[in-house]
Amino acid sequence: MSFASKLKTAGVRTLAPALFYGATGLIFLVFLPLANFPPHIGLTGLLSLVTAYGIIKKRFWAFWMVIALFAVSTTISLYTLYVIAFTNVIVGISMVVYAVLTWLVTLYIVLKRKPTET
Repeated sequence: MSFASKLKTAGVRTLAPALFYGATGLIFLVFLPLANFPPHIGLTGLLSLVTAYGIIKKRFWAFWMVIALFAVSTTISLYTLYVIAFTNVIVGISMVVYAVLTWLVTLYIVLKRKPTET
């Protein structure tokens, strides 16, 4: 089955996590030059794009990438909230939204995962 036909047959529930990680990866990479190229932002953006690809293609490693990005995204967003302490309201609100969406998408992926046979 080709990539285009998988996208046509996939539902909204299937594509929502991939769209979230794809959009997050693109946003991080777009804002990378504006933030003076911090390596953690670039790496998180690339990992988000790879995770979106893995979710769409249903790779076995996509689940573990989601778990890794959960830890990284939570750390980045909560640390940013701690440092700025809501002195910049736009950044503060966006970090809260990013953290909540990350938690919700991770919960969805974990609950949707089928147990594997051992």
